[in-house]
Amino acid sequence: MTVVSMPLWSILPALYLLACVLAMSMRQHVWWVARSATVAGLMTAVALGTGSLVQARFVLERVDTIGWVTATLVALLGWVIVRFSHRYLEGESGQARYVAALLFTFASVGTLILTHNLLVLALAWTASSLSLHHLLTFHAERAQAQIVAHKKFLASRMAETCLLFALLLIYRATGTMELEGLSAFVAHATSLPPSFHLAAVLIALAAILKSAQLPVHGWLIQVMEAPTPVSALQHAGVVNIGGFVLIRLAPLIAATPTARVILVVVGTLTAALAGLVMMTRISIKVRLAWSTCAQMGFMLMECGLGLYELALLHLVAHSLYKAHAFLSSGDTVLDARRHDLAPTWPAKPAHRTVLYRLIGLPISLGLVEGSAIAWKAWWPGLNLPVVAIAIVGLGLAPLLWGAAEHPKQSLARGVVRILMLTQLYVFWHLVFGRLVPESGGPSLPLALWVGVCFAALYVVQIWLLAYPRGAIATKLFHWTYAGFYLDERFTRLTFRIWPAKVTAPPTTGGALPRPVMNGRPV
Repeated sequence: MTVVSMPLWSILPALYLLACVLAMSMRQHVWWVARSATVAGLMTAVALGTGSLVQARFVLERVDTIGWVTATLVALLGWVIVRFSHRYLEGESGQARYVAALLFTFASVGTLILTHNLLVLALAWTASSLSLHHLLTFHAERAQAQIVAHKKFLASRMAETCLLFALLLIYRATGTMELEGLSAFVAHATSLPPSFHLAAVLIALAAILKSAQLPVHGWLIQVMEAPTPVSALQHAGVVNIGGFVLIRLAPLIAATPTARVILVVVGTLTAALAGLVMMTRISIKVRLAWSTCAQMGFMLMECGLGLYELALLHLVAHSLYKAHAFLSSGDTVLDARRHDLAPTWPAKPAHRTVLYRLIGLPISLGLVEGSAIAWKAWWPGLNLPVVAIAIVGLGLAPLLWGAAEHPKQSLARGVVRILMLTQLYVFWHLVFGRLVPESGGPSLPLALWVGVCFAALYVVQIWLLAYPRGAIATKLFHWTYAGFYLDERFTRLTFRIWPAKVTAPPTTGGALPRPVMNGRPV
């Protein structure tokens, strides 16, 4: 039987685009349109993916598994965010404009995820950025929102310029914009031409700019003037696109050592420094924003190391977690009050706390390594690099920190938690390892760099928590609280090149207060 073929990426985005047009032409039932579109989008993503897996005849064109998993994730997040937005914006003006921009963002991201054409991918990435700009400036009367959106606008345009030049170099060398053609060219080439190495570096730079890596991270931290569901959309969805594009272009990135070094160095430094800055923040949304910055650095680092299956797992897990964290941030004050009412244990001497927490690291590493060995004996095909074991061990070691206060109870609980989470981690590693192409694995210098950086971060965090008023903490606090002054310098540089135009609110006509970044006027 002949099956009619049509681009698959046009199916799911078409639902959102149709709903976007209806939302712009309607005023009374925009939320009904948005909810119907997101429900239909979720059902379509699941149906297409399921049909593709069983090779059902109703599928017009088979979708790759990475695209299906990510498209289902986006459809699920879209459904949740629309439901939350309906309640959050009740009584606000401009709801039709908000819904239209939201649906257009879903359509753009869906197109980017499902297409196999690099040019369509680049255009969809640009469209998602422009529609998100309208959501970030939903409260146009707020000067801070306009300033921050302008900074993001500049970073996005620089990223898209890098991506455009990269695509031109790729097309000139291969004569195609299709992902399959690019992968075939890389697989059969004995050595890649210099233009390909340059293209990979430009793509890495585009991902760094779009993923809010240091020092161009400020816009991600300061977009809190936008509605909370917009923050959830950005932190749980749009900012993760950089990691997804790198996974899509894994054959090219894996074959370019320079691009991998850039991703690992920038990603590791961003994850470490942002993790320190997050310790100085009190506002829950600002802490979450710095957490996103660090997590994006972690994801780019994984791509640079060639751990694409871990990067995809990280992308899915981070999206679900961060959407929940932002949409439930209003309950944080209540949780803090409950914690304040809980009984407290007498504090132990600081040197004992440091010792217990340092001992927890080798215990955690041993538990993770032992679990990996046991899994490999049962599943010989398991390939878990040493650097991945080290990262997981470092990440789970804080579960043993409670042993410094009451050793027996907390140590046993921490060991059980580490063992359970490690089994879950290895299982999902095997699942996602089937979805992405294999790479050569991380090089020894890059693995050592990552291990040293995160081990240093672990020790510094222990010391700061044990001696919060010590000499080191006092000297480091001003730098970390100011984000090491990186964003301040980047802001001044960009505003000299392209100053922001801040318009006064139409309701007041008065002078706007001078916008402030990191405690200083811009």
